[in-house]
Amino acid sequence: MPRTPIKRYERFERYLLRLIQHPGADQGHPWPVRLLLLVLKGSSHLFRAAVQFRLCLYEIGILQRYPLGCQVISVGNITVGGTGKTPVVEAFARELQQAGRKVAILSRGYRKKELPWYERLFREQLAHPRVVSDGHHVLLDSEMGGDEPYMLAVNLPGVVVLVDRNRVKSGRYAVRKFGCDTLVLDDGFQYQKLKHRLELVLVDCTNPFGNTNLLPRGVLREPVKNLRRANFIFLTKSDGRTEELRQRVTELCPGAEIIECRHEPRGLRNAFTAAQQPLAFLQDLPVLALSGIAAPQSFENSLRNMGARVIESERFADHHRFVAQEIIDAVNRADEIGARAVICTEKDAVRLPRLENPAVPIYYLRVDIEILRGAENFAQAVAHICFRSGREGKKTASKE
Repeated sequence: MPRTPIKRYERFERYLLRLIQHPGADQGHPWPVRLLLLVLKGSSHLFRAAVQFRLCLYEIGILQRYPLGCQVISVGNITVGGTGKTPVVEAFARELQQAGRKVAILSRGYRKKELPWYERLFREQLAHPRVVSDGHHVLLDSEMGGDEPYMLAVNLPGVVVLVDRNRVKSGRYAVRKFGCDTLVLDDGFQYQKLKHRLELVLVDCTNPFGNTNLLPRGVLREPVKNLRRANFIFLTKSDGRTEELRQRVTELCPGAEIIECRHEPRGLRNAFTAAQQPLAFLQDLPVLALSGIAAPQSFENSLRNMGARVIESERFADHHRFVAQEIIDAVNRADEIGARAVICTEKDAVRLPRLENPAVPIYYLRVDIEILRGAENFAQAVAHICFRSGREGKKTASKE
């Protein structure tokens, strides 16, 4: 049976991402590609002007930031994708909830199933936000709620998860409907409409700022100098050799505290049966790596570092919505090349159509956050960031 073809726009998206993601990846190409990059460079300058103009409107008060009368913690990026934000949001929400806070996560729900455009113009403005979890039950799947919100809802019983483009509206709903006193704004660094008490920004140590260009010529969402808005900066995916990056971040944002962490794999879980395997299971295991994420090479390298033999990789575009035939193809290919497991990320696992008794088992990698520098552990980091008082609290409030 022929394999399901990858959609053309996804192939182009992956190709373009390779060109703009890393320094030097755009060198040595033929003139049509160089012309495309030149056009993207011009668009990048326009995007930079628009970003800075919008931020200026917020700073001088023409555009309003809305306070909600409760603690709002923004966890975001200055680049597009790949910083490992979702495990940090999950760890933050869990620690806050265990400390007695009533927590809601507010997400846009990137690439969730959208209403038709004419309904978005009118109905969505008046409708309540989508409730992925009410703190007791998971109410929406990944298609309707989005990959990350669904994953957070499954992993965080007791935490409310809401999805809406208008996170002022969803924040008010969380406070009014569910009695939440702490809001974690997922991917909130660029969302200025809701007033943040604390601004946490994640920087990926393996590719901090891409090629230093803004979208669409690079992966920056706004100029690097805008890191100065951050209260705390998390250096993620660290290998401990980060002195040069720490120095640069300190120069860019002298008022921010820096916490260094890595994403530590904790085990494997079967995507369909929830059966678990220890990491030792990967040792010298031939596997096929399956991913639809922004930084697949980081995931594949982590499998190799744990002893797996990645004999083939199946890469799809970020947030790719898998269909059953694609998973059947991946399983058949794994069986054909002698792989004994298909390994994907947890984000991918929530988008997999269910298969009964696949010839090769499919596992996802369960990942937690481990603090390397800046705190003894994640609980201490959360306590320091979120439960400060006195002079430190006033200093933070003054930055809003």
